[in-house]
Amino acid sequence: MRTLGIVQARMGSERLPGKVLRPLAGRTVLERVVRSARESGAVEEIVVATTTDAVDDDVVTEAGRLGVPVFRGSVDDVLSRFLGALAEHPAEEVMRFTADCPLLDPDIIATAARVFHAVPGTDYLNTSLNRTLPRGLDVEIIRADTLRALDTMAETYHRTHVTSYVYSHPEKFRVLGLALPPNRAHLRLTLDTPADLELMEAIVAHFGDGTIALPKLAEWLDAHPGIAALNQHIEQKALNQG
Repeated sequence: MRTLGIVQARMGSERLPGKVLRPLAGRTVLERVVRSARESGAVEEIVVATTTDAVDDDVVTEAGRLGVPVFRGSVDDVLSRFLGALAEHPAEEVMRFTADCPLLDPDIIATAARVFHAVPGTDYLNTSLNRTLPRGLDVEIIRADTLRALDTMAETYHRTHVTSYVYSHPEKFRVLGLALPPNRAHLRLTLDTPADLELMEAIVAHFGDGTIALPKLAEWLDAHPGIAALNQHIEQKALNQG
């Protein structure tokens, strides 16, 4: 089975504009996401799905520097962007990444892929359905045929969130929730706000440039509760808020 990794990335962000190209330990956030996907060995190819807005020309430039192909499409209809990327880069499975997760653990990505392949007939796997991972380290895998089928089903905010129609309608699909103990769901390791950026900068200042295994990172944050608390007041947007 060929797995395509699609990274959705755009410069527009209400709370932290340009976040996907922010530098962290000498690499952009987008580069760190791409590197984690590559290191996992779980994908045969990676594509960046960005928008046709001129502001995202910089995303295209960065993807080119990284040697990653780009598909450009709608700002809000992210599902159509994924389908366009899939049409140009055919595969049997799609692994979805968002370019605001620079601390992705390649080992977790690889584990999710192994579990997905070990359960025949699975349409979709997600590590956040029974959350034990920090927000920002989640992994999603969907069968390409299932992703294509969503084009005639998903509407409104389900098209923005790409896969949300699947896990909102588990009676229609074979959905697998992967929980990886111990529970570290209290940690927030996604990049949405200046407070998140402050936390990320503190982490990379300590660990440096390389990818970081979650157990090692969680142990360090447990030993430095003041750093872990930097973004604990941030509320995640509801699904229907976009």
